[in-house]
Amino acid sequence: MTTISSPAAQTSIPSPLSGMVRWAGKGALALAAYLERRAAIKALRQLDDRALRDIGIVRCNIEAVVTGDPETARLR
Repeated sequence: MTTISSPAAQTSIPSPLSGMVRWAGKGALALAAYLERRAAIKALRQLDDRALRDIGIVRCNIEAVVTGDPETARLR
């Protein structure tokens, strides 16, 4: 009778490269989110005051609305 054995699950040894890859991935996601916010701000700034008022935003609060700051995003 032949017994086939497999080694137990091996623990991975963290390497500096995996940390750098994870760091780069987080940085790429942060950059993409930043660029998306900037594009939204640019699009809202191109609207006239009446269109902004229709959606409940005043011009001085565009950045606060896009970034999600509840304290300054209220319509005044």
